[in-house]
Amino acid sequence: MSASTIDSEEHLTSPGSTLGTVAYMSPEQVRGKELDARTDLFSFGAVLYEMATGALPFRGETSGVIFKAILDGKPTSAVRLNPDLPAELERIINKALEKDRDVRYQHASDIRADLKRLKRDTESDKAAFGASSRWSHPKMLIGAVALVLLIALIAVAAFYLGSGGHAPINSVAVLPFSNASGDPNTEYLSDGITEGIIDRLSGLPNLKVISRTSVFRYKKRDIEPQKVGRELDDLSVSAELVDAREDKQLWGEQYSRKLADIVSIQQEIATAISGSLRVRLTSEEKTRLAKSSATNPEAYQLYLKGRYHANQTTAAELKKRVEYFQQAIDKDPGYALAYAGLADSYSSLGGGWMYLSPNDSFPKAKAAAMKALELDDTLAEAHAALAYAVFFADWDWPSTEREFKRAIELNPNSALSHARYAECLKTRLRFNESIAAAQRAQELDPLSPDIVSQLGNVHFMARRYDESIAEFQKALDLNPNLPVVRAMLALAYAMKRMYPQALADQDKVTAAGNQFVAGMLGWVYAVSGRRADALKIAKEFRDLSSHAYVDFYWSGVIYAGLSDKDEAFRLLEKGFEEHSAAMPYLAVDPFWYGMRSDPRYGDLLRRMGLPQPE
Repeated sequence: MSASTIDSEEHLTSPGSTLGTVAYMSPEQVRGKELDARTDLFSFGAVLYEMATGALPFRGETSGVIFKAILDGKPTSAVRLNPDLPAELERIINKALEKDRDVRYQHASDIRADLKRLKRDTESDKAAFGASSRWSHPKMLIGAVALVLLIALIAVAAFYLGSGGHAPINSVAVLPFSNASGDPNTEYLSDGITEGIIDRLSGLPNLKVISRTSVFRYKKRDIEPQKVGRELDDLSVSAELVDAREDKQLWGEQYSRKLADIVSIQQEIATAISGSLRVRLTSEEKTRLAKSSATNPEAYQLYLKGRYHANQTTAAELKKRVEYFQQAIDKDPGYALAYAGLADSYSSLGGGWMYLSPNDSFPKAKAAAMKALELDDTLAEAHAALAYAVFFADWDWPSTEREFKRAIELNPNSALSHARYAECLKTRLRFNESIAAAQRAQELDPLSPDIVSQLGNVHFMARRYDESIAEFQKALDLNPNLPVVRAMLALAYAMKRMYPQALADQDKVTAAGNQFVAGMLGWVYAVSGRRADALKIAKEFRDLSSHAYVDFYWSGVIYAGLSDKDEAFRLLEKGFEEHSAAMPYLAVDPFWYGMRSDPRYGDLLRRMGLPQPE
């Protein structure tokens, strides 16, 4: 059944109507009877038969002849057409093609389990799937079993809210596609398809879509690497929509395309899902769901590689991100999404991680975001990228807020936009609004340590230390190897004057080249009485400044902890002059509590347009 033909305001299939490609229809579909998930499993069986044999199970020159074959005919034995086919695979195909749906596969999970079992039982004899020339048919990837296991699997878990089985679906999680090829160089493709569908569904009204970070915790990487004789440009994708509460398939589809058609596959899947969820869309929303800003397939693949590296945190990986987005733009100068990705990359390099100086990062971030909006001012990612760039580049707080609000309006399911908006609000001392935004981000991405710790961060800045400690602990339960979060946890304990606990966490942290972490470590050491350790970190900052960019704000933090106000303000002034990425947090950070009565502190806030704390 072609998802692209489904009107999102109509039922996926309904009694008395005939939808889909004739050769893949089920007997009940031909008869116009009421349909269910087993219909799609029959269609899947027809696709599987074709992949295994190179022929359709039900053929004819007219629709009438094909209908008769579907109702009364028996397909030629798959093993007869392909003697190398495992007998167990033929049994699976035959069960999927049962004309009586009561004895057909009842759930997608059943057929998936049989295919996994077949893979396990035949892995020791892989030669059986490569010797025959049938397996090299140009319309196939490799042998049918290997093909099925190479396809990217998606399960969209639909969660019903409320009681009973008839409540509307208003929350979905797109589980990660599995890259079963074992080739790490193509990992970006499976990740990219997943993210693309999440992005498209996020624009649907009244539907909560769980964010990338949370669903990627379920990504399976336990499939053994397989050697594929040559690089293939065919793409086969199996997608299904599952009610997670009842383990019931709501929709399923098989897609076979060239790699160049990767964007259209995402569009078709997203459209089909919206149709099966009975989401009613305006014409504008339908257009947004179907559109793609990529016109060049090579550019899109480069963009996916950029997105893949965007989820890393080292300087080298983030610079690769810049390179891939720039290459995508070189291939397609009109690619707005790539410009938005480039903007975010520079903001992260200069602001989030301080690997680049403000002069080397923020003007480039702002220029790329502006170009993205020039190309497409309805792109949520472009507005979010501009908001973050303006936050760091211009210290223009009203424009930052306006752009974040527009990004959230266009994509209310972006956890990142909500989290960054919370960050913006807290620097303006608007804590209640900031907490609400951070909580919304966590609802959308409950398993992301970064999102969870953002809520902890807002609680911390609002001096709700117990709440912040709870959120930081939750983030560390998700991932214990987060030096930034562990440093923040130590900071929260220090603010409660629980210095033994602060130092216990502090001593587990290594700065690992992160100035943000190093500055916090130095401050905790200073206020805990470990002056020598604090001064050692301050010296490391001075040594680093001789050959690399140093954010003087964080050097000043250490001297604030040591109660050396003159040196702290001297370094803050240097941070102001160099447009430090940390300066926007001057009104809210706890490091300056003991210096707020000093006129120099108020003067800096005034020059930056930041509010004066009470």
